[in-house]
Amino acid sequence: MNNIFKYRHLILNLAITNFKLKYKNSILGFFWSLLEPFFMLVVLYVVFSSLMKTNVEHYQLFLLLGIICWGFFEKGTSMGINSIIGNPNIVKNVYFPREILVMSSCLTALFMTLFEFIVFVIFMLFFQVMPGIYSLFVPIILIFELMIIYGISLAISAINVSYRDIQYIWKVILQAGFFGTPILYQTSMLPSSIVPYMYLNPMARIIELMRNIVIYRTDFNIYSFEYLSVVSLIFIIIGYKIFKKYEPYFAENI
Repeated sequence: MNNIFKYRHLILNLAITNFKLKYKNSILGFFWSLLEPFFMLVVLYVVFSSLMKTNVEHYQLFLLLGIICWGFFEKGTSMGINSIIGNPNIVKNVYFPREILVMSSCLTALFMTLFEFIVFVIFMLFFQVMPGIYSLFVPIILIFELMIIYGISLAISAINVSYRDIQYIWKVILQAGFFGTPILYQTSMLPSSIVPYMYLNPMARIIELMRNIVIYRTDFNIYSFEYLSVVSLIFIIIGYKIFKKYEPYFAENI
């Protein structure tokens, strides 16, 4: 992990470059980071608010914040899984810690997410919902999510070099995870027997924690905070070990 700090400037430059390249030659450029969650919100809001008649308070904000938090996870791991195989010339010909490529991809997703939060703030102002004092913990929660994304990306990017099927399997997992995470609904709508298992999913805790402190201004759930701090470290440790196990074979398999 010392390499992350040692090469922090390179990581930041790679992340910014990836962010710029993503919107290169597009007319709207960076504005797509603002429009994507907005269009997603409109579609899902029409379906789940108008057709299914949900009674969740501030459902527009409830839904948008869930979309943004899950979008960070989806974009981060999707870019992370291709961070090694997407840079074959660099991996083969230039020596540097390969995990830098994974971290830069995760940071690119974070930059995109920060732009999306601009849309969320605009919606909050429009609906006249003011965040509570515990919203100051939002950056820390985003760091926990970044750590989880990084840990997962380390593992799947390394395995993907040797077994390319993992990238397709991961897409299926993300699709299932979208509906298996309380993005469109509240956990209170689920049978009580399922809820404890739902909270094993760190993304469920992240999304609910963010909603509670930002939208509903409820008391800060210290247990979820502690859970995320431990789980994020576990993901990084396991992901790093898997990455280092497969790293010696990158050049020959890429």
